Amino acid sequence: MALRSTLNFLLYDWLQTQSLSERPRFADHSRETFDAVLDTCERIAREKFAPFNRVADREEPRAEVDADGALKVVLPQATHDARAAYADSGMFAAAQDEAMGGMQLPYLVEAAANSFFAISSISIGWNLLTVGNANAILVSGTDMQKQVFAANQFNGRWAGTMCLSEPQAGSSLSDITTRAELEDANDALGARYRLRGNKMWISGGEHDVTENIVHLVLAKIPDENGKLIPGTRGISLFIVPKKMVNAQGALSGQRNDVTLAGLNHKLGWAGTPNTLLNFGEGKFKVDGKPGAVGYLVGKPGEGLKCMFHMMNEARIGIGMAATMLGLAGYYASLDYAKQRPQGRPMGAGGKDAKAPQVRLIEHADIKRMLLAQKSICEGALALQLYCARLVDEQRTGTPEAANDARLLLEVLTPIAKSWPSENCLEANSLAIQIHGGYGYTRDFPVEQYWRDQRLNMIHEGTHGIQAMDLLGRKVLMEGGKGLQLLAGRINASVERALQVPQLANHAQALAAALKKVAYATQAAWATGNPLEALPNAVPYMQAFGHTVLAWIWLDVALAAHTPSAIKSIAAPAGIQGAAQYFYHYELPKIDAWLAVVSSRDMTCADLAEEAF
Repeated sequence: MALRSTLNFLLYDWLQTQSLSERPRFADHSRETFDAVLDTCERIAREKFAPFNRVADREEPRAEVDADGALKVVLPQATHDARAAYADSGMFAAAQDEAMGGMQLPYLVEAAANSFFAISSISIGWNLLTVGNANAILVSGTDMQKQVFAANQFNGRWAGTMCLSEPQAGSSLSDITTRAELEDANDALGARYRLRGNKMWISGGEHDVTENIVHLVLAKIPDENGKLIPGTRGISLFIVPKKMVNAQGALSGQRNDVTLAGLNHKLGWAGTPNTLLNFGEGKFKVDGKPGAVGYLVGKPGEGLKCMFHMMNEARIGIGMAATMLGLAGYYASLDYAKQRPQGRPMGAGGKDAKAPQVRLIEHADIKRMLLAQKSICEGALALQLYCARLVDEQRTGTPEAANDARLLLEVLTPIAKSWPSENCLEANSLAIQIHGGYGYTRDFPVEQYWRDQRLNMIHEGTHGIQAMDLLGRKVLMEGGKGLQLLAGRINASVERALQVPQLANHAQALAAALKKVAYATQAAWATGNPLEALPNAVPYMQAFGHTVLAWIWLDVALAAHTPSAIKSIAAPAGIQGAAQYFYHYELPKIDAWLAVVSSRDMTCADLAEEAF
């Protein structure tokens, strides 16, 4: 598989993953154990996920009435089998402590291993939300909550969700109305509340793939007058299990007051049950009383702080999902272009109808579209793995290195989520284009990849929200330390590349791009007025992201020039070609984006509603 050779180069020649085994946490591991994990996941993905990607897309989850008179979700048997195989592999707890039943793998290896599942069937792989749920509980939950709710997700018994949005409040979480009222402050599983409200767009919100589902729910605790506090200040986080459990993690036999109100039928990710859930409608009374039972996680009023751990993890996960969907389309269109005869060469020979047709890949414009996909998708993969490497540095590095990794992740997370979501969508579109009319039919997989991809610019924080987070907060936080640190890393790569004749021009172009981004950042905030700085946050993020990817490609190209890497890469010319394409065709786009940012152009903000 082309993916495996790409991963091997990025992991071992570029990121030096094998060196992590020198750290105490990973001392029991080596490249051999890392490779064994990759082998296992590649095999499971090939056998249990990939063959059923189209099945999951066509046999959408459906709602039926269960024995209790409530709606249940029915999924294809293939989804059950795939999830079971994943759980049996131990990958839910791959990066966890051995005491938690984990393997103590680097997060980087976990991310690389999970890429096989994402490229095989993103629609079946929705249960990976479980890991983010359990990790959030590990960070903010009580010891009992960790033992009961986190451990039983890591061992595969239970699944997890995140319940943020509501029918009337999508991205605007300050407007949620789900309320939580204290019932017992001394429950063994945490302060016990009764929740009432509705949650929308909940992936995996209802199913029978696991014996229980652990919902992490944002809700507001009313004030002493029984009123909900406006804004985000009153938002708290709660563990709300589908089925009630005791302090030993055993099911009590009672169903919690959480019910399925309906399924959302989406353009893509069709195999993922996406639900509207009702909390506390009274259909299933716990201890004879209505209201969904929830256990407080962290402190009252700090729900967003607790949930952001899962949200940020999910955002990087969405970036990886977008990347792998892009790569799936690239591999499919590359294979098609190598086999499909179509037309004749340009020039005099192309006018001879008797001459044999050439394959698609022999046409320059097809190569252009393939190179665009390669530079976008393989660059995005390198970015995702770099971010995963930062997670390991934050967890196991020296205090100074850990703090640097934290700052870099703060700045890069909006890019890691949004850049692949936008640009790999274009890559998927090009995959369809290479297939021609066939690509627009269900006879080939590329149309599904595009449909699945289109969601990624929306969920886990829309494109616009990520852009405002980047320009409005991340590049300014802590006096701009994160941006300064990133600039330092980029300049270090530039200095190294200037010593390599084949890369010197790229290095100079990157240095110029970095200066343009720095100037635009200052110009956007020259008046200190968010109403002038933020209307063009999306073009800013597009330019910022392209600059980051240009840096990633330069650094990857530097690694490809080392003697050991040259021996391990099947096609070193592909790396140089993709880097060159990005610098010649993509990086120049930043000038147009940054022009409106630097001038604080108000065309969009000032246009009156009537003009539309």
